[in-house]
Amino acid sequence: MAKGEGAESGSAAGLLPTSILQATERPAQVKKEPKKKKQQLSVCSKLCYALGGAPYQVTGCALGFFLQIYLLDVAQVGPFSASIILFVGRAWDAITDPLVGFCISKSSWTCLGRLMPWIIFSTPLAVISYFLIWFVPDFPHGQTYWYLLFYCLFETMVTCFHVPYSALTMFISTEQTERDSATAYRMTVEVLGTVLGTAIQGQIVGQADTPCFQDLNNSTVASQSANHTHGTTSHRETQKAYLLAAGVIVCIYVICAVILTLGVREQREPYEAQQAEPIAYFRGLRLVMSHGPYIKLITGFLFTSLAFMLVEGNFVLFCTYTLGFRNEFQNLLLAIMSAVPFLVLVALMESNLIITYVVAVAAGISVAAAFLLPWSMLPDVIDDFHLKQPHFHGTEPIFFSFYVFFTKFASGVSLGISTLSLDFAGYQTRGCSQPERVKFTLNMLVTMAPIVLILLGLLLFKLYPIDEERRRQNKKALQALRDEASSSGCSETDSTELASIL
Repeated sequence: MAKGEGAESGSAAGLLPTSILQATERPAQVKKEPKKKKQQLSVCSKLCYALGGAPYQVTGCALGFFLQIYLLDVAQVGPFSASIILFVGRAWDAITDPLVGFCISKSSWTCLGRLMPWIIFSTPLAVISYFLIWFVPDFPHGQTYWYLLFYCLFETMVTCFHVPYSALTMFISTEQTERDSATAYRMTVEVLGTVLGTAIQGQIVGQADTPCFQDLNNSTVASQSANHTHGTTSHRETQKAYLLAAGVIVCIYVICAVILTLGVREQREPYEAQQAEPIAYFRGLRLVMSHGPYIKLITGFLFTSLAFMLVEGNFVLFCTYTLGFRNEFQNLLLAIMSAVPFLVLVALMESNLIITYVVAVAAGISVAAAFLLPWSMLPDVIDDFHLKQPHFHGTEPIFFSFYVFFTKFASGVSLGISTLSLDFAGYQTRGCSQPERVKFTLNMLVTMAPIVLILLGLLLFKLYPIDEERRRQNKKALQALRDEASSSGCSETDSTELASIL
């Protein structure tokens, strides 16, 4: 296209008289602009973009580690009802990802961009619903509906935040190197966000004296009454601690959202701007789901993330009842995220606090590579897709939304099943100790099951086809496509100027 337009301009210039050519030669040379330099993102822009990943990680870690034990021991929801809340909430969270991706693909570009309005308008409802998740209502018989409502509402709003934010990776710059650099900033902040969310929730809640009840069969009436009075006071303090932690996390959410909104601007691909209409959603979905590298990456990510979510949802209960570290779990959470060798060691060793700390620190080193690096691999898959389907655009929200759809749905199933298994094993709400069957169940949920899932995920990652050589080739091909689109735009401008002279 660019060559054809350039030849047409040259032939038109050949028909002009010499006097006109001489008169218009210099102005034409003045109007020609040198080739623009590659745009580089500033460190400030990268930091502003990276901070946008913190709200999802901070709230996700707090909910993942503490929501189950909060529902069981603080809100005193039964294990069966808690399993319903966790399963339906995670399943709904999974369903909202493709729905939000569909809505975003139909959104028009505004003065703020196509993705940024979703981030702005979802933030207020997200922080309100998140705070109400950690509030214990006065009506005990309707608590299940309360937590189910606000859990699903928060997951919907955080999806409206995170899906466009994830897709924003492809629109912060047209240069692949800048995208990779911004992704590295984002990964760093998200790792810090997981630590921050765990630290805030764990340290604030850990300072409260969470009450538990021993077997009172042989106790006197007086001792039972005193125990109940102390338990009621401590229980209220625990509720206040959860609300305080929720308030701190809500403030972090709002601050990061504001910084992201003010510090990042969306950019459109040059070749995308030349397309008249984006691809139809369901046609794009069929093309995305038939892309081999995407299927291999998403399946491997499914198994590894599922393993971490099993550990995340049951680790506090595991530390409290199986290992017996009721007053140390908030400190262990600062270091633990799990990996296969360390899970094996935890499963086989005797209950020892020092060894558990060492294992937690060592496991934390591997979590970034196993859980967060797949997110940095997704832009490479999208670029590979664009090279194979160069005439289609607007598929980025589909890639990112379905990337988490399967993992969230599977995690909802796994957490629901794990909570039900605790119910079948005889879990005692607010008990100082649990039956041996409960301890054994927690041990399997935190060690053996994640080991199998991680090994399956690593096997699938071994089949991932985009290596470093293919990645470099894709980068060069995409840059050539952008240069061709830019030169095409310049040729169209020159042709318009010559036409006006004629």
